[in-house]
Amino acid sequence: MPDIDLDSFRAETRAWLEENCPPEMRTPAASDDDQCWGGRKFTFQSEAQKLWLERMAAKGWTVPDWAPEYGGGGLSRAETRVLHQEMARIKARSPLSSFGIWMLGPALLKYGTEDQKREHLPPIARGEIRWCQGYSEPGAGSDLAGLQTRAVSATDEGGDYYIINGQKVWTSYADKADWIFCLVRTDPEAPKHKGISFILFDMDQPGVEPKPIRLISGSSPFCETFFTDARAEKKDLVYEENKGWDVAKYLLGHEREMISGMGHGGGGKTLPQMALDSVGVGAGGRLADPLMRAEIAMFEVRAAAYRAQAERFNDEWKAGRINPAVSSMMKYYGTELNKRRNELAMQAGGTGALEWESEESNGGKSARDWLRSKGNSIEGGTSEIQLNIVAKRVLELPG
Repeated sequence: MPDIDLDSFRAETRAWLEENCPPEMRTPAASDDDQCWGGRKFTFQSEAQKLWLERMAAKGWTVPDWAPEYGGGGLSRAETRVLHQEMARIKARSPLSSFGIWMLGPALLKYGTEDQKREHLPPIARGEIRWCQGYSEPGAGSDLAGLQTRAVSATDEGGDYYIINGQKVWTSYADKADWIFCLVRTDPEAPKHKGISFILFDMDQPGVEPKPIRLISGSSPFCETFFTDARAEKKDLVYEENKGWDVAKYLLGHEREMISGMGHGGGGKTLPQMALDSVGVGAGGRLADPLMRAEIAMFEVRAAAYRAQAERFNDEWKAGRINPAVSSMMKYYGTELNKRRNELAMQAGGTGALEWESEESNGGKSARDWLRSKGNSIEGGTSEIQLNIVAKRVLELPG
């Protein structure tokens, strides 16, 4: 696209955002609860949050690079990058946080039927349905293909369907989700990678029971989820029966891309700001502690390099010009950066960062975020698994 067109698009986008992004949505989200997750059970925190989602969804900019018939904005990669740059310029929040956008949507765009795309993608784009992911099981974590949740074919007056029995674990936000994208075993006699199917079904039915798992940080974003004769319609089988592992691997690449985004950091105070508040200013207006100053500077350099690499990775990923295993490299390094950021935040906060519940510490945010970040190297595939993938498929080292 010629530069002049992008310049015009940038000017139009900047003007639209200035006019339509509420002032309240130009501040960082304080927590998960302060983000807009959408779905049938979601309660908007403010009228501004609701308005921001409605305006962006009407524009197709919750999923700017999806086609308009699927609820998207139909933007090119270059236009999408401009939109994100202009949102960042005014510190606009993302209008919608969604596993449907980050993981299921890309999988449906590649493997779904046209009917499945038109049924499920527009509600995802509008934030009407919230999705969760049914992958890990108590005996199938890193060895995901060892999963045992069963789906058996059945038929009644309503048509063909599956009966599902089994258990999933670490199901993020299952207690808040409306639908689930789930890996099930449809052929128990086949080799373990070959007998798996990828299906979609409604969580609001008898036989589906999510139970929150309380973490060391005090929050419960994860659940264990039990299925007892749950029902999934056969029209919601994605791709082909017993070929769900192909869909699962593709989706995992997008999940790891999503988790790697932790390396970009979140909102709120920067590390230098936190350190200045705690340690104070020394000579020349710089942070008084030279060792902490050096550690933060090194972190900022690494984070800037990571952001540059992530932008390149995303462009090459969407253009289909990159080894899919590179997502494992990005996931590993992004989560290591996020853990290091939280360690430095605790160090910068001093003894005050250890406080757990006061209003002054925002409910112990630094300590709770630090504890929560320890799980980053497990979710989406452990760091050890990611390093093995990088060694074999990117570096092509011998086994």
